[in-house]
Amino acid sequence: MKETILITGGTGFLGKRLALKLKDKYRVILTGRNNKQNLAAKKFTGCEMAPMDVSNIESVRDAFREYKPQVVIHAAATKFVDLAEKFPMECVDVNVIGSQNVARVAMETGVKKVIGISTDKAAPPVRNTYGLSKALMERVYCSLNGKSETKFTCVRYGNVAWSTGSVFPIWKKMLEETGVIGTTGPEMRRFFFTVDEAVNLVITALDHMEEVQGKVLSRKMKAAQIEEILKVWTREKGGRYEKIEGRPGERDDEFLIGDLELPYTEEVIYDGIPHYLISFNDKVSRPVAFGLSSANTDKLSESEILAIINNPPMEEV
Repeated sequence: MKETILITGGTGFLGKRLALKLKDKYRVILTGRNNKQNLAAKKFTGCEMAPMDVSNIESVRDAFREYKPQVVIHAAATKFVDLAEKFPMECVDVNVIGSQNVARVAMETGVKKVIGISTDKAAPPVRNTYGLSKALMERVYCSLNGKSETKFTCVRYGNVAWSTGSVFPIWKKMLEETGVIGTTGPEMRRFFFTVDEAVNLVITALDHMEEVQGKVLSRKMKAAQIEEILKVWTREKGGRYEKIEGRPGERDDEFLIGDLELPYTEEVIYDGIPHYLISFNDKVSRPVAFGLSSANTDKLSESEILAIINNPPMEEV
């Protein structure tokens, strides 16, 4: 009999792609608070769906009691940096209290494994409310590990290309409508991850839970300066770009491993790929030598940038 995986935020870009990857091996339940999106996700993935609002603990309990998952992937979040600055209460309700609700109910109901989806914006120095909310989720989940039979971990990564809120679909729409791409920060550098890489990081955490429990798992990622991507994009697809007013909460560079985390971070190899395990309060015997930021990591080549912009993920039916 297949184990049941429940994915919170299962109607989101990552949740749906996780479902497609996992549904052959697991019984996958997708949950979300928007029933129109729930039905669309069911049609897109062929998986079961259920209404659930992570900010309402009774809603979480209802879904967990109904489906009795052995594994929970907690992907539900409000993730727009500027909206989190303008509406911080919503950000805290979903990203902090919602994460807490999922953890409490998981422990109550005997869930075996919980994986929280985090972000490079949670690495120190934290610049915005969204990053702070995800940093709290990381700390809560790692601190709860060992207090019950439920094992907790988080995965941390950068921008998932073509995901909801990613610049790629926004730029595509701008180019189609006006022929001009507006960019808030051509000088900024960002980590970029394909959706396959994002999905695989979650699966790596799932497969190596004994080693990663109570820690945050990340992996080496490449970055690019926004202007370099825009130059390739407009050369390939036409149009032009121009700088527009910035958004609150942004910073020039992102960090996967912050300097404050160095004594607590070790490098591990999974599937031939360097990964990083952050322990928070337990110093490691072989710490990584320097923090990993979008300024000092390997840069995406032009061919890699072209591969990303020319290969958006499968569209929904």
